[in-house]
Amino acid sequence: MMTIFFRVVLLYVFSVIAMRMMGKRQVGQLQPYELVLALMVAEIAAAPMENVSTPMLHGLVPILGLLVLHGVCTALALKSRNFRRLMDGVPGVVIRDGVVDGRQMRRMAYTITDLMEELRGQGYEDISRIHTAMLETNGKLSVFPKAAYAPVVCDDLKLKQQPLKMPFLLIADGKVQQKNLQESGYDEIWLMQQLNRVRIHSVKQVLLASLNGQGELFVQAQNRPISHLLKTGGAA
Repeated sequence: MMTIFFRVVLLYVFSVIAMRMMGKRQVGQLQPYELVLALMVAEIAAAPMENVSTPMLHGLVPILGLLVLHGVCTALALKSRNFRRLMDGVPGVVIRDGVVDGRQMRRMAYTITDLMEELRGQGYEDISRIHTAMLETNGKLSVFPKAAYAPVVCDDLKLKQQPLKMPFLLIADGKVQQKNLQESGYDEIWLMQQLNRVRIHSVKQVLLASLNGQGELFVQAQNRPISHLLKTGGAA
């Protein structure tokens, strides 16, 4: 029993390391060849877990080989545009100048139902407001509305906008994020002063506290449906 346990732990750790070495895109932006690779790693790792008589090297070596293959494919994709197009495919325009391209959608096996679902997911319930929609190689839909329905920005209204600062998560689940607090230019004394303003006297009472780009501190208390948005001064 312990042998099986240690084999599972070893294969799990090795598989996680392999997936992490393939890059962050493995998690949420899988290209077709990356998806195949992820499935193969899972299948190869399963065999030594299920059968104790299978040598561990029969799982570790193939995973290592797949990792090397992924590195080779990635290097070739970076150097060769044609190879990248072969492995990743190319984006397809499914709505062009406000007109749905049925032939392109059939070529990409993309249905009207799929299109409407993606548009609703991005807040566009009316397809007549869409100028261009492009199906990316990772399966996501990029949507560009018509000019009349495009979001208004400060430059459109000739408004002067103060430059934004980087946002920071300062407290999470009752624990101060020391690195973020230091990079924000503040210290724990300042942080406690802000919490005292809303009658919070311990960091452990805070579920979340974050500093946004306008210098405002959002505070959400533990076990209380009450949040506060505090105006703050300059950096300490």
